[in-house]
Amino acid sequence: MKAIIFDSSTLISFVMNGLLPELKELKKIFKGKFIITNDVKKEIIDKPITIKRFELEALKLKELLDEKILEMPSCFGVKEEDISKKSNEIMGFANSALIGRGKEVKLIDLGEASCLALSRIFDEKGIKNVIAIDERTTRMLVEKPENLERLMEKRLHTKITSKKTDFKFFKGFKFIRSAELLYVAYKKGLVRLKNGLVLDGLLYAVKFKGCAISREEINEMKRL
Repeated sequence: MKAIIFDSSTLISFVMNGLLPELKELKKIFKGKFIITNDVKKEIIDKPITIKRFELEALKLKELLDEKILEMPSCFGVKEEDISKKSNEIMGFANSALIGRGKEVKLIDLGEASCLALSRIFDEKGIKNVIAIDERTTRMLVEKPENLERLMEKRLHTKITSKKTDFKFFKGFKFIRSAELLYVAYKKGLVRLKNGLVLDGLLYAVKFKGCAISREEINEMKRL
């Protein structure tokens, strides 16, 4: 058993760029399940479907859920209360690690925390998994926590200090971005548009919709 756990950021990159057909094609070749948590569902479907500006995108994502392209954790027998409990633990830990202007700095939202929580539950159940997330902060929390102070100082324009938290709590999570998913789709011939520039167009499209990928990384992927 294996799964890709989707955060809101990656699905928003796909839907805002009209790339849901490519996501469906990826699901066909993936020998596992595409999962969203209830908190991510609230962020990408339940709330935006009530806002006219975002209604169409929410309806498209709801269709993926209705068609079981996206599925809920219950398909693996995971209970919502277990995800919620672990999400709150992760939120409390992450959002108390840094201090700015005398207050704790919020690093992650509930949707992101729920993805981390579900990943840890899957690990405990022996279910191979990776988290699809485009947002930089959560990935840095896991991969390079020593750089978080500098990142948040740049974002918040204020001095940030650390509580010297033991970030080993966040070790072990695996991530993938919309950029890597689209690279796979391109290499597998799943992209509808056939043009020599399409890979460049795909990667920059998701970059400008929030995928944290540098121009250097894009150029490296194009050379592969």
